[in-house]
Amino acid sequence: MIVEIVLFTLVMVAGTAGELCVSRAMKTIGEVHDFRPRPVLRVIGRALKVGWMWLGLLLMTAAFLSLLGVLAIEEVSMVVPVTALSYVLGALGGRIFLKEEVSERRWAGVLLVCTGVALVVMGGK
Repeated sequence: MIVEIVLFTLVMVAGTAGELCVSRAMKTIGEVHDFRPRPVLRVIGRALKVGWMWLGLLLMTAAFLSLLGVLAIEEVSMVVPVTALSYVLGALGGRIFLKEEVSERRWAGVLLVCTGVALVVMGGK
C-alpha cells in the first residue's frame, strides 16, 4: 500500500509541477504564431535554452515513469480517477506559482473532481 501511495503522489506532484514549469518556460518564450517548420524549430530551440523547460521535462518524465509503475499495480479504473486529483494541485499551482486568477467556477469544478475521486476510492473493487 505504501508503494501505491508514493507512486500516486509522484504522478500527481511531479506531473503537475512539471506542467507548471513548462508553462512558466513557455510564458517566458511567448506565444507561437507561425506553425511552419522553421519558426516552430526556432521556438523549440529557444525553449530548450530555458531552465524551467528542462526542469519541467524532468519532472514530467518522473511522473510518467511513476504512472507506469502504478498502472502495473492497480487497475486503470482506479488510477485515472485518483490521478485526477492533480487538478487540485494544478489550480493551486497556477494561483500561487504562476499568479493566475482562478475563478469560483473553476474551484467548483475542482471540488466536483474531488467528490468524484472520493466516490471512486470509497467504491473499492
